[in-house]
Amino acid sequence: MTTLRATIGAALVLAAFGVAVAKLPPPPPMTEEQKAEKAAKEKAAADLANEQLARAQDRVAARYIAEEKAKGVTITPQMGPTGGAAKSASPAPAKAAAAPAAAKK
Repeated sequence: MTTLRATIGAALVLAAFGVAVAKLPPPPPMTEEQKAEKAAKEKAAADLANEQLARAQDRVAARYIAEEKAKGVTITPQMGPTGGAAKSASPAPAKAAAAPAAAKK
């Protein structure tokens, strides 16, 4: 009996919500200026997200290289399409590779 009451109550709430939403007017159309502003904001947000992703990837790569260097393993990072901080990180492992090779001789 309780389940039936809960089901009927939920159906009434859904019906009332549907009627209320159906009576709302549609949103006003966006002007060209608003569309341009929205596109600019979305582009800025995408650029920020890409920049943050690149920084996070660089931090992870630097940490991995440091951990492997501590173990005595030489890591040569692959250059991605943008390069970025990977360009500045690649000379350090090359120097690290030269030092163990000289020490072994």
